[in-house]
Amino acid sequence: MSTRPNKKFEDALRDLEGLVEKLEMGDLPLEDALSTFEEGVTLVRYLNEQLTEVDKRVEVLTRDLSGAFQLQAIPEDEEDA
Repeated sequence: MSTRPNKKFEDALRDLEGLVEKLEMGDLPLEDALSTFEEGVTLVRYLNEQLTEVDKRVEVLTRDLSGAFQLQAIPEDEEDA
């Protein structure tokens, strides 16, 4: 049900920071503050989804028995450590 922003991660994060600054000023009318908050929630969800996807794709550079480098996915049990 969430609307997915079509932005780069860095742009979405910068937008979120701007929204937080607006809300922290405390001078927005109630309806504008609510709308800004809702936009922020959408951005937080989008950023969280992006981080989750990146986390799933993280690979560790390791050496195999012959000494050559190879990419290896992080085992699930090590991710939470």
